[in-house]
Amino acid sequence: MARYTGPRHKLARRLGISLDGTGKDIKRNFPPGQHGHNRRKLSEYGIQLQEKQKLRHMFGVNEKQFYRTFEHATKMSGVVGENFMKLLESRLDNVVYRMGFATTRPQARQLVNHGHFLVNGKKVNVPSYRVQPGDVITLREKSRNLAIVKEAVESRNFLPNYITFNDNALEGTFNRLPDREEMPAEINEKLIVEFYSR
Repeated sequence: MARYTGPRHKLARRLGISLDGTGKDIKRNFPPGQHGHNRRKLSEYGIQLQEKQKLRHMFGVNEKQFYRTFEHATKMSGVVGENFMKLLESRLDNVVYRMGFATTRPQARQLVNHGHFLVNGKKVNVPSYRVQPGDVITLREKSRNLAIVKEAVESRNFLPNYITFNDNALEGTFNRLPDREEMPAEINEKLIVEFYSR
């Protein structure tokens, strides 16, 4: 199935977390629908599946690509769950979002798709491009007057420690892979590893 394009607030309510990081998409703390208050308790499998869906929809990745990233994480040395989240965090669309060029990940994905960014001086328009430590992401000269980017950069209130950003040049450097504490705390990656290890 292709990428989910339905109402994200319904999805956020069903999963119980804010998918865009603003908290505006989850005003009610129960699932949508007529029987939202009276849902049955989830099985162990259901809990693992829900955790996987949380992370998948948070990053806006389809199932095939998500599983391929997980397989890549299993071949790396270290803890599989943490490696998996590090790979997702190093996607170009996510790094653009973390740098504050966009207010949400879907917005960052669209900006990357439309070719507004350079990675080490070369145009890259693939949202899943894996950014390596030391890579410099720059907003193209032609795109510097985009109102949507200006607003996002001005309203940015947080910059992760693994990224440095130059406001004058509108470019950021991905210094290193993030530590577990710097990644979404509401995700239990061990449940995702258990889900795929069945």
